[in-house]
Amino acid sequence: MNLKELEYIIKIAEERSFTKAAEKLFITPSALNQQVGRIEKDLGTPLFYRSRSGCIPTEAGEIYIQTAADILRKKKEAYNQIRDLADSRKGMLSIGFPPEHGTSMFTAVYLEFHKQFPDISLQAYEASVRQQQKLIAQGVLDVGFLTLLDWQKTGDEYLHIVSEELLLALPSSSPICQKAVKRPGRRLPELNLNELKDEPFALMYRESTIYEWVDSLFRKHRFVPTVLFETSRSHTILNIISNNMCCGLLSDYYYDPSIPNVSFFCLPDHPTWELAASYKKGSYLSRPAKAFIRLASDYWNSHKFQPDYCESAPLS
Repeated sequence: MNLKELEYIIKIAEERSFTKAAEKLFITPSALNQQVGRIEKDLGTPLFYRSRSGCIPTEAGEIYIQTAADILRKKKEAYNQIRDLADSRKGMLSIGFPPEHGTSMFTAVYLEFHKQFPDISLQAYEASVRQQQKLIAQGVLDVGFLTLLDWQKTGDEYLHIVSEELLLALPSSSPICQKAVKRPGRRLPELNLNELKDEPFALMYRESTIYEWVDSLFRKHRFVPTVLFETSRSHTILNIISNNMCCGLLSDYYYDPSIPNVSFFCLPDHPTWELAASYKKGSYLSRPAKAFIRLASDYWNSHKFQPDYCESAPLS
């Protein structure tokens, strides 16, 4: 069992295909088949069930893949620790972030990070929170940036960056806007969710962490909303609201008073969730990883909508 063999087996498991794995590994499918065949012959058992539709790991394959991932992760952590001790600024850092929340951050942060660590190769993954949590658990991601509630967290490490409040967004022409109440010291007027029982909603897609959050609020208020559609983009929801078609619930990250015909409101109990940096529990967080988290934290805090709370903490 050498490191190259471990990488081959893991890549096949990820791609569920020898052909696709071979393309990613820059070898021929026949060469990859021969390599895996030798491993299976040595072990005396197949590692994959093969079919025309692809391949999936056998029980033995699952054991091999888990062990291989642990070995490669330990190798990576050992290299990171040694590089930090030697003050080396070479290596690779894998970063994950949700497409909407993270793309502007990554673009803004990358230049400064590259100045500090010009020889660190960055591998960026645009992925949902759930996908990132899986990649962190597998050791594929060094750091993921996630938006979630406490009960949506896994057993991995989470570093708080900033809190975000859930806001209501309505067409400004809706008569329901007149029912909002302005509270002393509050930046936005409050509107009770129950006022929208008969209104259509556009929501984020069902597998997202914000959908689970919003769904729990509807259940708390004891009504099932009329859902116009679900989407993977908050900006799509805002565009539809602007066209006077529905209302929505969005993180205050998307608060923008310049959007025509959209009014924003706080909920009376001001529910919040967390934007956090996450990494595998028990793993080593390298110096470049800590630097990237600091830069990302500075970015998000400087772009933060500031209601009456201000929760942010620097990385120690």
